[in-house]
Amino acid sequence: RLYQIPFGMPNCEDESELRTLYLIGDFSAPAEFFVTLGVFSFLYSMAALVLYLRFHSLYTENTKLPFTDFCVTVCFAFFWLVAAAAWGKGLSDVKAATRPSTLISAMGVCQGDGVVCNAGTTPAMGLANISVVR
Repeated sequence: RLYQIPFGMPNCEDESELRTLYLIGDFSAPAEFFVTLGVFSFLYSMAALVLYLRFHSLYTENTKLPFTDFCVTVCFAFFWLVAAAAWGKGLSDVKAATRPSTLISAMGVCQGDGVVCNAGTTPAMGLANISVVR
């Protein structure tokens, strides 16, 4: 929800006054999908573990239960792949929206003649990149 993050930037006409710039974009849906699927996968894994350990005889005697377990596991694997791809796309969109060159081009104060704007630092996205790989 980048649109909720305000940035104060100076106003060239009146240096004591700051203008507020808001970023554009809401990339929360892929992240929420990724986290929700992770929580449901964890809960299903815990339920399957209880079934395997506590009700082992029920699992081995019933022929439909292992097949159902297999089908649910395949569905979770497919949705996990989809969620990881969606989160990867959402992360690349966040990176594009917060790239220093994109922010500088959105600031009207940097568009004047003879004005040179540069970013102080580049944001570190290493941990975010690792979250997509996992």
